[in-house]
Amino acid sequence: MRRVKRTPVANLITLSRFPLLVVIVLLLYAASPVARLLSAALVVLSIGLDSLDGFIARRRHEVSLMGSVLDIMADRAVELVMWVVYAHLGLIPVAIPIVYILRGTVVDSLRSRFVGQGTAPFKGMHTRLGSWLVGSPWMRTSYALAKMVSFAGLAVAHALASYPAQDTPAARLDLAQVSLFLFNVTSWVSVAFCLARGLPVIIEALPVTDGGASVFEDETPRP
Repeated sequence: MRRVKRTPVANLITLSRFPLLVVIVLLLYAASPVARLLSAALVVLSIGLDSLDGFIARRRHEVSLMGSVLDIMADRAVELVMWVVYAHLGLIPVAIPIVYILRGTVVDSLRSRFVGQGTAPFKGMHTRLGSWLVGSPWMRTSYALAKMVSFAGLAVAHALASYPAQDTPAARLDLAQVSLFLFNVTSWVSVAFCLARGLPVIIEALPVTDGGASVFEDETPRP
């Protein structure tokens, strides 16, 4: 009897972020402040799942090229959808999702060449600085925290602003405005992390001056 190959648990955790993302978006567009606050909690859960899938993959020896691709795919889907939704709700400037869309399109297209060579996207950097910016645990964790704080905080600010003005104390309205400003600042911090981690991929993909060769090409001397 032929044994059916099962999907790794880590990959299932990664894929679970997609339906969770749909629920978060629906809650953000709900009129109820409680629903919007719940979306903030689910944002934290979604970011937590991003760390959990990597932990499970290492513990269960499920680390794979496909897993790394799925991880980037889920990350990109979550961040792009969330930034676009927040811009549509008027919580952040549209410049933020534009930066993320442009950066994601360029960087992910360049990373696809790593995958074509059988190399995980985060492990394709050639320089020490590039490897640290793109793949170090410190940079990846800091970037994830910046996004989590921004996404959850904007959801909370959105919830506070949804209370009717006539039923809301002035202090709560002030808190909503302060929260919105604060989490716009953290959103721009996440943009800085986004660009800092994407720029090395672009730079290392540019042709070098020695004969127009690319850093992606095999450096083995040819006859």
